[in-house]
Amino acid sequence: MRLTPGPRRAIDLDAVDLFDLDLYTAGDPHPIWDEMRERAPLHHQVLPDGREFWSVTRYEDVCRVLGDHREFTSERGTVCTHLGQDDVAAGTLLTSTDPPRHTEVRRAIGARLTARAVAPWEDRIRQSVVRFLEPALDGAPFDLAEQALLLPAIVTGPLLGIPERDWAELVQLTAMVTAPSDPHFQMGGEAATLAISHHELVTYVTDRVKRRRASGDTDGSLLDHLMSVHAGDAPLTDEEIALDGYSILLGANVTTPHTVSGTVQALIERPEQFDKAQADPTLIPNLVEEGLRWTSAACNFMRYAVDDVQIGGGTIPARGAVVAWIGSANRDASRFPDPHTFDITRDNAKRQVAFGFGPHFCIGAPLARLTLRIFFEELLQRCGSIELAGEPEHLRSHFIAGLTHLPIVAQERRTP
Repeated sequence: MRLTPGPRRAIDLDAVDLFDLDLYTAGDPHPIWDEMRERAPLHHQVLPDGREFWSVTRYEDVCRVLGDHREFTSERGTVCTHLGQDDVAAGTLLTSTDPPRHTEVRRAIGARLTARAVAPWEDRIRQSVVRFLEPALDGAPFDLAEQALLLPAIVTGPLLGIPERDWAELVQLTAMVTAPSDPHFQMGGEAATLAISHHELVTYVTDRVKRRRASGDTDGSLLDHLMSVHAGDAPLTDEEIALDGYSILLGANVTTPHTVSGTVQALIERPEQFDKAQADPTLIPNLVEEGLRWTSAACNFMRYAVDDVQIGGGTIPARGAVVAWIGSANRDASRFPDPHTFDITRDNAKRQVAFGFGPHFCIGAPLARLTLRIFFEELLQRCGSIELAGEPEHLRSHFIAGLTHLPIVAQERRTP
């Protein structure tokens, strides 16, 4: 998906297809979202197979849909790949569960992922990032988007208790879940890719739990911690542990790589922003926030209206599916003036909703922010220049906005 939109053009909103994968692979959805925010903040679309959904694109409406579980439930599925068929894990999987149960489980897991809890990992993360960057700084072509897919596993693998030998396979499986139509990750058709990846990921966590229980060994990792989590008075069942472990693996591996590659692309295209960040490292935390806003790697989330709901000047009927477009909310000019300008000095960049909003705000956000800050600190300290070495290629997905290829040539920074 293009992150820098083309010129404004006339758009027939009645003919728009937000489920057209070509729109995100080679197209330009931002002008469409601009028109929707202005003329149709609640947009209704019926797919050729009869499935239908409503879209909200304004910042305020996106926050309302994601923030109020009494009006918009997560318990029928939260990703648009499930549109038309309720998620079989809804009500059990953490991401597809409403409060109060969601809150009980989230609180127990989230205690291990607060900013204070992950702070001691800074040195280890920095060492991992330095090793990751070394081959990128020798002046030879380096595909940042392809290599960055492994970055979260390098960083969070030890935290999750995942041995290095499993990292590449798990990264591939999580990519298959989130982009089952992309030829880089597809195995057979889209349905087969989803079925295979879901089964393999759940089986991986299930087998790990069985081995831990049989041996009595634990390593203090986050996945082991799930075995001690209670929801109310009862411990999680093995099914809940497997599904929540699956969710944690997805969250750890999916969005950070695309935030990295999309933000680096923005810096390459705007060398004055690169120079500004390099000259003043105190801007790097804000660079991270602007990068999150700009890339909006988790492009949307889905909810279902509990009853008839008036929003965006219209009505979503009870049980209607509504897609909250994160990528649009983060370009809403009412919240972010001049929204299609990438500006690392933007004074309200942290108001971005790239991590979601409300009860389901990304549980791993503190770790993701820490990882991104360290990545750009090390990149800007070590890298003197970065140029594109080929055409970027975009992920074929309407759920994750990202890159599959970003060939770059980087030169190591020479200090006087």
